[in-house]
Amino acid sequence: MVELVSSYFPKLTDQQLEQLSALIPLYKEWNEQINVVSRKDIDNLEERHILHSLLIAKFIRFNANATILDLGCGGGFPGIPLAILFPDTQFFLIDARAKKIKVVEAIAKSLGLTNISYAHGRVEEIKGVKFDFVITRAVAKLEVLMTWCRKLISKSHKHPMPNGLIALKGGDLAEEIAALGKGDYVEEHKASKYFAEPFFEEKSVIYVQG
Repeated sequence: MVELVSSYFPKLTDQQLEQLSALIPLYKEWNEQINVVSRKDIDNLEERHILHSLLIAKFIRFNANATILDLGCGGGFPGIPLAILFPDTQFFLIDARAKKIKVVEAIAKSLGLTNISYAHGRVEEIKGVKFDFVITRAVAKLEVLMTWCRKLISKSHKHPMPNGLIALKGGDLAEEIAALGKGDYVEEHKASKYFAEPFFEEKSVIYVQG
């Protein structure tokens, strides 16, 4: 069981706990075939990937029927853990690496997740659809991310917080934030405000209003 996750999210249902717990053997199995998670992290999957993904849920609660784009999802983080936590929210996961999307598809099907769709491709190829929020983890600098996703963020707001980009980042982000446009509203929230483990001391969640 995901005891660390449940200590921070005590109201998880039995089904959510089962699905989150199932991620660990599923990713370990896939990691033997495809390098989805770095070998130094695979034994710390709950903390460094599942809980890290759920950091976004400490910052915002997604509404039912909201649409979320996970840009550069890799093997499914942060999108899959968040889809488990918010079963009434729609998540679209995209990555340019076909083998990573193969893993996303297999794990989503194994868990019976019906609120996930996915595609192999580049974000520039997304046409004719808008999202409430774009989420991402360790994909590119904020300035680049906003160039990619600004046109994909809906102007119709469903949450108290205006739509925008929510990025999981590490290290000193002062230069990245300064490089954004002067009109961009930005918030940085340290992960250590939410999680006590040393791994999170240099992690942050960044919100840029779209």
